[in-house]
Amino acid sequence: MKRFLTLLFFTSCFIAPAQTALRNVDALTFKKYIDEQKSILIDLRTDDELSKKGMIKGAKQIDFFAKDAESQIAKLDKKKTYLIYCAGGGRSGDCAELMQKLGFKEVVNLEKGFDDWKRKGLEVVAK
Repeated sequence: MKRFLTLLFFTSCFIAPAQTALRNVDALTFKKYIDEQKSILIDLRTDDELSKKGMIKGAKQIDFFAKDAESQIAKLDKKKTYLIYCAGGGRSGDCAELMQKLGFKEVVNLEKGFDDWKRKGLEVVAK
């Protein structure tokens, strides 16, 4: 019986779907992740939002409202860690759920978005 349970345990470890580590964090914690430089930073806002308000240094844009946003996200390397944000946290929350469904390894969401980042006086650069 013990041998069977051991075999069952190891089999389930390999068959079980990978779980996405999803974290919703505040602006200061998000900055710590950026400073570690072990992840990819993605801004989910529109071109208009970026040109008017700026962005976090080093971010790559994927406009979450664009028709091809889901396919752009699906093409990303699922083994990497992604830091995602939008204006207030709504789009990035939806994107985090999508990334979770797609099987991404790790996703860190700026919970209150870029607006909170800016209110905290953290660095912003022009697009």
